[in-house]
Amino acid sequence: MKFNRTGEQGRVPERSDRFYCREEYWYYTTREGVDIGPFDSLDDAANGVNEFIEYVCEAEPSFSATLQQYSSHAA
Repeated sequence: MKFNRTGEQGRVPERSDRFYCREEYWYYTTREGVDIGPFDSLDDAANGVNEFIEYVCEAEPSFSATLQQYSSHAA
């Protein structure tokens, strides 16, 4: 069963798994659609995403715009 996250209201949006494995290496995908990796293990990728989230929370607001720019080039 799917539930709303803290602060969300209304219908629960579709979510996909953040992590994936390709050619024996692990990656994660940001909300902006940027794939980050490779990592040697799923645990390493999970630690990486936690560090990334912490960094984004402390970064200047312009960082989000830069990340968006890279996601548009990846598509």
